Amino acid sequence: MKSILGIGNALTDILAILPDDSFLEKYHLPKGSMQHVDMETGDRIWNALKEVGVKYVPGGSAANTLTCTAIFGMPSGFIGKIGNDELGHLFKSTMEQYGVRANLLSSTKSSGRCMVFITGANAERTFADYMGATLELGPDDLKIEDFEGYDYFHIEGYLVQNQELIARAVQLAKEAGCLISIDMASYNVVESNDAFFHNLVDKYVDIVFANETESRAFTKLPDPVEALDEIARHCRIAVVKVGKDGSWVQSGDERHYIEPWPAATLDATGAGDTYAAGFLYAHSLGMPLRVCGEVGSIIAAKVVEVVGTKIDVPRWKAAKQEIRALIAQHTPVQAQE
Repeated sequence: MKSILGIGNALTDILAILPDDSFLEKYHLPKGSMQHVDMETGDRIWNALKEVGVKYVPGGSAANTLTCTAIFGMPSGFIGKIGNDELGHLFKSTMEQYGVRANLLSSTKSSGRCMVFITGANAERTFADYMGATLELGPDDLKIEDFEGYDYFHIEGYLVQNQELIARAVQLAKEAGCLISIDMASYNVVESNDAFFHNLVDKYVDIVFANETESRAFTKLPDPVEALDEIARHCRIAVVKVGKDGSWVQSGDERHYIEPWPAATLDATGAGDTYAAGFLYAHSLGMPLRVCGEVGSIIAAKVVEVVGTKIDVPRWKAAKQEIRALIAQHTPVQAQE
């Protein structure tokens, strides 16, 4: 089976359900906002949260994708940076538990974390991010042997702000013969790195994953289908996700609308990451473009039914059965024997 390597921020989500807004007010965190905090503040908030009771979920966009491809059975690797601390050890052990070969470099800074505070009857989320060790990952950390032997290289769009790192990564990935995919990750990252993003996609990227706002930021076109067509002019395969309305996939003149798989949506966190995993897994099996999108849709529908980014065992079993049946319809009889 083909293999995949990813690069991204090695972050641990720290989820805390709070009885009221007093904790947010104490640390000057506007309800519903996303704030970046420094090491001192990040450590102080985390220590205070330990008394409240929290749930730890190691992840980050690319790491979420790679854990899913590993569960699908693809040999999967990940490059990131962590601190020599409790969260760093948790991240490493969790990746290994899922079967991901984790190339985690060590930093003197604390490991990155995304602290998520869930408050109120509507479970509104407030975020405090401390990037820590993840920001120290640089171009000099990468070597050609890190990429050799892999068929795919998947980039987390959040890293594009570190342009020297990504420029080095894609050069090594191409040198190693990898097919390169990128999840655009955030419209504001696309907007603030517009020229670099276009150069990256034009010269190196084969598969682009974007949602509506990211595709609009990249193409300056408001309609997702028009944006899809424009992105497809710059790479081999373009994917534009339109949330609960499904997704569009295109390669050259071939275009398909992918209906959303039925789901009892609870939390959309991680849906894009798992969609990319399903798409890339099906692509690695040589499946038609439409089937790749459908596999992505199936697995994304499972993660939105749980809180957080980790799909439970019953849903994984159901997804694998549904995906196996779909793939069997498009596999020659000789290959199944």
